[in-house]
Amino acid sequence: MRLSRYFLPVLKETPSEAQIVSHRLMLRAGMIKQSSAGIYSWLPLGYKVLKNIENIVHEEQVRAGHIPMLMPTLQSADLWRESGRYDAYGPEMLRITDRHERDMLYGPTNEEMITDIFRSHVSSYKDLPLTLYHIQWKFRDERRPRFGVMRGREFLMKDGYNFDLSKEDALHAYNRHLVSYLRTYERMGLQAIPMRADSGPIGGDDTHEFLVLAETGESEVFYDSEITDLKFGDRKIDYDDVAQCQAVLEEFTSRYARTDETHDEALFDKVPEERRRSARGIEVGQIFYFGTKYSDAMGAKVVDQEGNRVPVHMGSHGIGVSRLVGAIIEASHDDKGIIWPEGVTPFHAGIVNLKQGDADADAACQALYDSLVTLGLEPLYDDRDERAGAKFATMDLIGLPWRITVGPRGLKNGVVELTSRRTGESEEMPPEQAITRITQIYGRSM
Repeated sequence: MRLSRYFLPVLKETPSEAQIVSHRLMLRAGMIKQSSAGIYSWLPLGYKVLKNIENIVHEEQVRAGHIPMLMPTLQSADLWRESGRYDAYGPEMLRITDRHERDMLYGPTNEEMITDIFRSHVSSYKDLPLTLYHIQWKFRDERRPRFGVMRGREFLMKDGYNFDLSKEDALHAYNRHLVSYLRTYERMGLQAIPMRADSGPIGGDDTHEFLVLAETGESEVFYDSEITDLKFGDRKIDYDDVAQCQAVLEEFTSRYARTDETHDEALFDKVPEERRRSARGIEVGQIFYFGTKYSDAMGAKVVDQEGNRVPVHMGSHGIGVSRLVGAIIEASHDDKGIIWPEGVTPFHAGIVNLKQGDADADAACQALYDSLVTLGLEPLYDDRDERAGAKFATMDLIGLPWRITVGPRGLKNGVVELTSRRTGESEEMPPEQAITRITQIYGRSM
C-alpha cells in the first residue's frame, strides 16, 4: 500500500474525550472514529489490526480442535426466558420489540442460542465431545462507556461453548481452552495471566480471567511475581492428552493470582513477602465451566452408554477481540505512539522515501516494495511529498515494527537504514540485506 493512496486520517492533537493511552493513540493514528457513545467505526488501519487478531484467535481455536460457526447478533427473548436469564441479566441487555411485537435482544453472549442449536441436532454421547465457537459482534449497554474500545457498548468477541458427557470431560475442555488461550496471547506479544475470577451472570464455579498487567487496567489484581516468569513458548501440545493439558493448567494456575472479586488475604499472606504483588489488569478473556446449568434448564440431553438421557456438561470461553487492540497498545507504546508486536502489526514494515521525486530514491523504494510484496509481506510505502520529520512522526505514531529509510545520500553508498520501532536502533545495510532481515523476522523464506 502506498500512503498517498491510503485512508489514514491521523490527528496532530489528542481529542479531549480520550482518557487513556490506547484511546488517545487509536484516535490519533486514525484507527477508529466514534459513531455514538461506546460505538466505533473501525477505519482501515484499525480494521487491519482487528482482523489480524481475529485470524490468530481462529488459528489457535482450530488447532485446539474447536469448530467455527456464526450465530446472529439478534436473539429471541424466549430462549433467555427458558434459561431464566432474560429478567436476571439487567439493564446492560438491549431489549428490542420487532414489528410483530416479538421480544428480541441484541446478544451480549450466546449460551442460550448455542444450547438450542445443540439440542436440536445432537442426541447421542457418540457425538461428544463437541466445542463450537464463533467470532461475532456483541452489545452490552454500559451505563458509562469509556476508554474507547476497552469498555465500549458494541464489541467483537470470540465465544466458544463445549458440550461433554461428564464433568471430567468438560474440565478437560476447560484445560484445553486455557492452553489455547496462552498460545493465542503470546502470539500477539502479550503476557496474559490466568487469574481466579468471579463468574458473574454467566454462572458456574470454575472460572479464570486472563489479564494483561497495565496501569490503566479496570481491575485490581493480586499475584505471586513468579507467575510473570512463565512462558508457554513454542512447546508442542497434544490437545487430546488429558494429562498434558492438566499439567499446563497446574503450571500456570498453581501460584497465587486473583482478581479483587476473589482475592483472599489469608491465602495471599502465605506467598513470600518479596513475591507479593498488586497491580492493575486489563481483562482480555475468560473461561468458564458451569456444568449442567443451561442443559438442565433447556433440555439439552443425550443418551449415554447405558441408554439413559442425561444433561450434557458445558462451559463457555470468551476472548475480547476488539478489546485486545486497546490492551496491546496499553502494553506496548511510548511517548511517540504505538509499538505493534510483529504478530498483529497492520503492515510488516514501513518504507520512507526521504526525497520523493528523486529518480534513484523512487526506484529504490519501488524495488524494496515490490520485493517485499513478492515475498508475501505487506509494506506501507510513504510516498507523500512531505518533510522527513513528518514522515518519521507518522511512522512512529502508527507503530510499524520496522522502518526502511531510503535517501539519496545513503544510496550513493549502496545502503538504506533499517530501524526497529521498539528499540529505536538503526543499522545501515544494502537494500537486499534489509529485505532478507525483514523476511527472517517474519519467518518468510526468500
